[in-house]
Amino acid sequence: MSDPRIFFASERTLLAWIRTGLTVMGFGFIVARFGLFLNLLVAEHVPLSASSESMTRLSNGIGIALVLFGTAFMIFAAIQHRRFASSLPAEDLPPLYHRGFPVASAFILSALGILLAIYLVAT
Repeated sequence: MSDPRIFFASERTLLAWIRTGLTVMGFGFIVARFGLFLNLLVAEHVPLSASSESMTRLSNGIGIALVLFGTAFMIFAAIQHRRFASSLPAEDLPPLYHRGFPVASAFILSALGILLAIYLVAT
């Protein structure tokens, strides 16, 4: 007896991890840019000090780490989903359904996350 609900439950879990990864990546970008914003505010009123420079570096480092964690969430979720889907019997896999799209989306978004981290390191 065929039950594609098992596969679709796994796919929903993958998509939830993709959402979580994107959220963590977005938060990381905001944290990285928040240090720059604080630097601009401080520069208007007070000459740039060593402490504000270190705060900018700390904010940027934490933001980059969050972007990389979000990227890792998506990569590991995609790998786990592929392993689980390959362990399902053929009758539990939905026919005429492209099963690779969510996994491909996770890897593409992960690649963009890595590019975002490189951009944040470079600027």
